[in-house]
Parts: sequence; C-alpha cells; structure tokens
Amino acid sequence: MSESTDPAAVADQTGPADKIAAGYAFTGPALDLGALLWDGSCLPEHQIRIPLPMLNRHGLVAGATGTGKTKTLQLIAEQLSANGVPVFLADIKGDVSGISVPGGANEKVEARAKDVAQQWEATGYPCEFYSLGGIGPGIPLRSTVTSFGPVLMSKVLQLNQTQEQSLGLIFHYADTKGLELIDLKDLRAVVAFLVSDQGKPELKGIGGLSTVTAGVILRALTAFEQQGAAEFFGEPEFDTSEFLRPAADGRGMVSVLELPAVQDKPQLFSTFLMWLLADLFNDLPEVGDLERPKLVFFFDEAHLLFNGASKAFLDSITQTVRLIRSKGVGVFFVTQTPKDVPGDVLAQLGNRVQHALRAFTPDDAKALKATVKTFPHSDYDLEELLTRLGTGEAVITVLSENGAPTPVAATRLRAPQSLMGPVDPAALDRAVKASLLWSRYAEPVDRESAYEKISAEQAAAEAQAEAAAAEAEAEKQAKEAEKEAARAARSAPKPDPSLAEQVVGSGLFRSLARSIGTQLGREISRSIFGTARRRR
Repeated sequence: MSESTDPAAVADQTGPADKIAAGYAFTGPALDLGALLWDGSCLPEHQIRIPLPMLNRHGLVAGATGTGKTKTLQLIAEQLSANGVPVFLADIKGDVSGISVPGGANEKVEARAKDVAQQWEATGYPCEFYSLGGIGPGIPLRSTVTSFGPVLMSKVLQLNQTQEQSLGLIFHYADTKGLELIDLKDLRAVVAFLVSDQGKPELKGIGGLSTVTAGVILRALTAFEQQGAAEFFGEPEFDTSEFLRPAADGRGMVSVLELPAVQDKPQLFSTFLMWLLADLFNDLPEVGDLERPKLVFFFDEAHLLFNGASKAFLDSITQTVRLIRSKGVGVFFVTQTPKDVPGDVLAQLGNRVQHALRAFTPDDAKALKATVKTFPHSDYDLEELLTRLGTGEAVITVLSENGAPTPVAATRLRAPQSLMGPVDPAALDRAVKASLLWSRYAEPVDRESAYEKISAEQAAAEAQAEAAAAEAEAEKQAKEAEKEAARAARSAPKPDPSLAEQVVGSGLFRSLARSIGTQLGREISRSIFGTARRRR
C-alpha cells in the first residue's frame, strides 16, 4: 500500500483508527504483529497484537503466492519461542531453516522496523530439524502402519469409500489376531493372506475381502512405495511428545520438518502432518485454557491436505481441530484462500491473517468475494483493500482476551529477526547430527511383525503340506510295490514235484492206497464187532 504523507489527512482519520486500535489493547502477554494501516497510512502508535492465551484457538494465514505468508509464519513462530511456547512448522520449500540463526540487517529491514516501531535485533531461535523417514536432512520421523490408521492410509492411497471400509476391516483383523502392522510389507502380507485359500475363511463372518478390492489396495501400496513411502513406516516410531520440549534456555523449541525432498508428493507429507496432530491429540491430557499453549502447529500448503479428501478424513480433521484446543495445542493453517479449508474446520479458526488476493480471473473474483464474507463487519472496503495490500501487509482479526473477535485491522507486519532464507546445507547437517535425538531415531529397526509371522506360518504350512504329500506318495509307492509283488507271484512258473510227490500223486499209488485202506478197514471192523473171517 502507498502511504499518505499529508499530516492533516492522517489526523482526520485517527478517530476510526483509535477505535480499531482499542480492540487490540490487551493487558496480558501478547505477540506483536505490526502497526495499523488506515487510509494508506501506517500508524506505528497503534500496534496490532494477538493474546498469547488465544493461540490455542487456532488460526489461518492466507494469501496469494508471494504476499509474505511464510514470513508471517516465521514472525509468529519467533515470538512464540521467545515466550517459551514450542512450535512445529513444516518447511515445504526449504527456506524456513533460517529461523535457527540471526537475520541480517539491511535497508529494507531497517525501513520496515522504523515504519512499525519495532526494536529489531538479529536473533536466532533454538531448533530441531526433522525429515520424513530420513529422506533429506533431519532426524527421521517414522510412524508404524497401525499408528497411522486406516483413515489416513486410505487418504494417501486415494481409496474410495468401499475400499476404505475394506482397509478398516483389514486393520481390525490384524489387531484382533496380534499381527503388528509396523511397515508396509506387513500390511501387504496381511492383505495377500486374506485373499488366499488359507485366509479367505477368516473374514467370511464379517463381510470378507474381495479379490478385486485387495488388488486395488495392493496396487496402491506399490505406487505408494515407489514414492519413497516405505521409508516413512517402521521403527523406532517417533514420540511426538518430543515436540513439547523446551530449549535449555527456557525458550520454546522450534521443530522444523524439512520437506523439500518430498515437496512433489503433497498428499504424502500433508497426511503425515495430520498423523502427527492426531497422535498428539490421543496422547495429551485435557488441560482447558492455559496462560500459554503447550504447542502451536503450522500446516503450510494446507489446501493440499483437503484436496480430494474423503468424508471420513474431513470428519477426523474437524474433530481433532475442535477438541485439541482443550489439550493446549493450537493449529494454524497456511494456504492461499479461506475456501481451501472446509467450512466446519474454518469455523474453528479464531485468528485470521489475510494477505493480498488477486482478482485476475472470474474464479479469482469469486474467491475474493467469498473471502470478504468470512470476515466480521468492517469499516474497510475489504474487497478493494485485499487487492491493494503490499507484500508483508495483511488484514487481521483475532480473538481478544475475553474470546470476542477484534475489529478488522489492516496491518503492516513486523520483520522476522531470524534469517529470512535457508541456512547453509553443511551447517544444517551439523545441527542435525549434534542433536541428542539423532542417536535415538536415526537407525531403523526391523523386528518380528505381521510379515514375519505370516511368512513363518505359511512356511510351516508349506512344509507340513510337503511332508503330508511325501508320506502319501510313499504309501502309494508301497501299495504299488505290494500289488506288483502279488502280480509277479501269480505269473511265476511252478517248480517240478519231487520223487515222493510224484509217487504219492500217481494213480497206481492212489489205487493201492484205496485197496489197503479197504482191507485195513475190514480188519478193524472185525476186531471191534467180533466177527470172524469165513473159513473155506
């Protein structure tokens, strides 16, 4: 925006400006965002701020490409760290790592600091650097497949509702059978088992798994692995409570997830970020409203998170955002227009920083009108103002200390005090290797899980089947041998009879035997019955 240099013009407008500024006069701790803009003039005496306790009420940083969203993220993260609040942010383009080292003074920075009455001092902030599964520089972040869950897995595999339900059934079966799903080969093994002859009966009572659906899931897993996803799943699984650690000097630790190596896989990293948030939600206790948040989480390129999302996934995000506030965690979505965020999620975002929007096309103009409607009533002509904001300027409304929305305020934002750009790769690598977490998470571990158990069972079943087949074959061969022996015995020639056998078997011998038998019989009869031989 161009500034008015006419003091009279500025004085004429101090009434409305004072009214707006009064809505940002907080009594408790607050982050300084910048100075009020009114009618083209920057009024450094009117500071625009956000109450520190309200950072867990979530927020949105939106604007067209090149309008300063990343610098706004960096500005807020710096002040959170200075107030002892840990921060997690995703470095999509690789230019946020500079938050770890002091920035460099130049004419632009000095001019901006003077405009907004900022006491600028080059400052670096305590950082830990992470990477997804060790791809790129950083401490590897890993998740087990079980922790990732079927809903998020369906999102990255781009499954439809029916396939998502089948995947949920697969997870349920693995859980009930004690088959741990740690990495992708575990999931693949369970899917393949459930459509095998041995595994089909396992799910018959609860719907079963069709071969077609299993094929879709297996093909999607293959494509997922080709994107490098196999590196993200495994052990040691990262403990997300590490993000809540303060630095040694009491400032909040800034956890930077380095994503340039996977920036061409937006659905992958955006869904992985959603897992981190969901995991925190499951682990943290209810604490209600605090004087300062436990952690503030920034989703950069948030439109990638919601693009093509299933209803189950959107419901999961909405519920998490709605409920995690009471656990002391704030969530900021950074994207191009508010329309990128579903209405149910947008309704949960109490703090808004809206950078300039473009209206070059009919779709742009439509998005501009929709954005204006999401703001409270304002003394500004927001539709015109949002197209005239310069880089590093934004329209802001936040929640006051009593939870009411503040007046809409056009603001010239402060300059970050850390380096606005990436650090040297060698320096980044040294910082990663020097971390105490490096030795804990750097080396992957592959222990026995579903893949090994199913493989062992299949090997045992195959060995048993082979043994049974061998035994059956042996029995078959034994029976064949017996039959062959019997056939051989029947077909063999009989041996010649001995001399005694020939004599006994002759007709003369049989006749003589009969004659002797008859004569002997008569003699015996006579002796028994007392008859005598006749005399001649």
